[in-house]
Amino acid sequence: MINSTHKVKHIAIAGNIGAGKTTLSEKLAKHFNWDVHYEDTTSNPYLSDFYTDMKRWAFNLQIYFLNSRYKQVLDIRKGDRTVIQDRTIYEDAMIFAPNLHEMGLMEQRDFDNYLDLFQTMSAQVEAPDLLIYLKANISTLVSHIQDRGRDYEGNISLEYLKQLNHRYERWIESYDIGNLLIIDVDKIDFINSPEDLGDIIQKVQGQLHGLFQQDL
Repeated sequence: MINSTHKVKHIAIAGNIGAGKTTLSEKLAKHFNWDVHYEDTTSNPYLSDFYTDMKRWAFNLQIYFLNSRYKQVLDIRKGDRTVIQDRTIYEDAMIFAPNLHEMGLMEQRDFDNYLDLFQTMSAQVEAPDLLIYLKANISTLVSHIQDRGRDYEGNISLEYLKQLNHRYERWIESYDIGNLLIIDVDKIDFINSPEDLGDIIQKVQGQLHGLFQQDL
């Protein structure tokens, strides 16, 4: 018999820019009746400026995202609803901030300050019950970015996307703090194909069943 006191509360979707995180979050939330916590791109006061002048705004942007996702995780764990989160707090610290530092767009003292703050925050939150990673090659990412037509993303370079993809692959290979499901979006079209979306839903259901079984 399944322990009825157990509840999966936090599903998170990780992936590079243009991988399809927001779209899949919305579709899974609709199917499973979950709430969604989106990445803050519409009201973010730094995002547009960052893509125009990365060096000037890199630290500001990363601090904003870190704080936003930290508050999201606290709200998720305190709430009663299951929530799917569009991007995780770990991606900020494992992918984006180190990449900006390596590119010379974030000074060492700012990077050290950022990492110290992340370590303080991450020690106070739990990893997602399930992390869904959307794996995609550069051509897929570029196609998705062009299709959605966000003005501020027009300045993203291919080299920047490649560097992020490399860091994502290294992070996922070593991810060991929770359950992980990898979806190869180069081979499916969950946006336009109900069959492909159905396959993902089945895989997620299998993962959720496993999480419940852990508390038998």
